[in-house]
Amino acid sequence: MEVLGLTPALLALFLSFGFMVGVFFGFFGMGGSFLVTPTLLVLGYPAPVAIGSSMAFVFGTASIATLKHHDVGQVDYKLGGLMFVGIVLGIEAGKMLVFGLEALGYAELVVGIAYILLLAAIGLVFTRNALREPEAEDDDTGDDEIPDIAKKIKSYNIPPMVRLTDGSKASLWTISGVGGGVGIVSGFLGIGGGFIRMPAIYYLVGVPLAAAVGTSLFGALMSGAVGAFSYGLSGVIDLGVVTALLVGSALGARIGSAATAYVDEADVTIYFGIMLLLASAAVAFGELATWLAMPILDTVSFLLLIGSALFVTSIILYYGVQSVREQRGRTGTRKKVDG
Repeated sequence: MEVLGLTPALLALFLSFGFMVGVFFGFFGMGGSFLVTPTLLVLGYPAPVAIGSSMAFVFGTASIATLKHHDVGQVDYKLGGLMFVGIVLGIEAGKMLVFGLEALGYAELVVGIAYILLLAAIGLVFTRNALREPEAEDDDTGDDEIPDIAKKIKSYNIPPMVRLTDGSKASLWTISGVGGGVGIVSGFLGIGGGFIRMPAIYYLVGVPLAAAVGTSLFGALMSGAVGAFSYGLSGVIDLGVVTALLVGSALGARIGSAATAYVDEADVTIYFGIMLLLASAAVAFGELATWLAMPILDTVSFLLLIGSALFVTSIILYYGVQSVREQRGRTGTRKKVDG
């Protein structure tokens, strides 16, 4: 199939979609490839072009968002670097698994089902925890920012231990295991892996949520650089698509990163969960369109992907604007009282 030309309508679509993905990319710490890749596929782009262009987009957006989180000290570079080693090795293992399934003729079916189940499972975990622990933020100790499962894992001091940015320690075995696991899933599904990496850093390594987002973005920057370089050598990256997405996401990523300072952390988890649940449903419709040979389901998948991005972007912007107005209102009141 030939690569589609970047018509004015597609240009407007990619600019808008890039902005939306950029907002919740900076907010949630996700690479966005799990939305960009399927969207390009639904629009008729060949798989190598969709994946390569998505990886290049991830790298560009991650660079912008990482700088914003760096400014407020929310990136653990040591942790990101240690995880990257495991991620690279895991990606190679994931690719080998895909090739083995392809030889048996089951790769497309297994990868499609795994994609849907993984998105849904992680979405449910985040949504459930956000609903069941709404008052966790009221605790006074800094360690209460860490989920219970992470506290349990951290209680096992298996050397060598690595000191994290927040002052706590984590086993290098845990960090390597998380990095390798994320890498395997990324290599197996052909995605950036941000929606796996961020919750893994938060729930397993035990990094506070804001730092987990920033460190995940740093991991996306490194993974995106490797992926974009690899696909770029093969000449399958559509620079027109990538440029349009990046222009739209440049502002979106900065806004999304800045919103983390205004929107409650509990809101981050529940919106992250909703985003993944909607994406899971969208991917499921896309898979059904292939299995049942019903193109109308591709349209449903595309609309759901775009709609979910618009929905989450609107919520983030709404709460961010409301918080800024409230702060300005309180500041104005204090000035009148002091005057």
